[in-house]
Amino acid sequence: VEFLMRLVRRVVRKHAPLLLARGIRCRFLGVSDPRIPRALAQDFEDVAVLTAENRGMTLTVAFDHGGRRDIVEAARSLILSGTPADEVTERLFADHLPFPDTPDVDLVVRTSGEQRISNFMLWQVAYAEWVFPEVLWPDFRAPDFLACLHTYRHRDRRFGGVPARTNGDPS
Repeated sequence: VEFLMRLVRRVVRKHAPLLLARGIRCRFLGVSDPRIPRALAQDFEDVAVLTAENRGMTLTVAFDHGGRRDIVEAARSLILSGTPADEVTERLFADHLPFPDTPDVDLVVRTSGEQRISNFMLWQVAYAEWVFPEVLWPDFRAPDFLACLHTYRHRDRRFGGVPARTNGDPS
């Protein structure tokens, strides 16, 4: 684990100037966990501050992220703000999640054929489409990604609604 943490630090430090130069804002989900070495957490914070004003693209890195923790923190935030229970809406709740400007997830690619959420952005994946390619993450390449996009493109996205009927077919 210590080796992996050092490796992540190296990658973060190496790519920070590239993110800044390319106008990419970088944010980190889940880095408040005390198990993360303080130096690594500081590197994450430094990159986030360095790139905070960039608007070209946003890269959100989920590192030791927990969707349940996000939901609990949003609930705590609402309670601490004194919001009456009858005024809580989905939109207001979402506004109390980390990075409330993050759009809902459209597509989740879960490599290795695993078919589980794994506590990942639980609120934001409510209406996501899921693709489960059998290929392992280290072997995942552009053609695999294109196949996932092809699958996504042919989905009937209903966002919780009733399936669209076609050609007068009532079934």
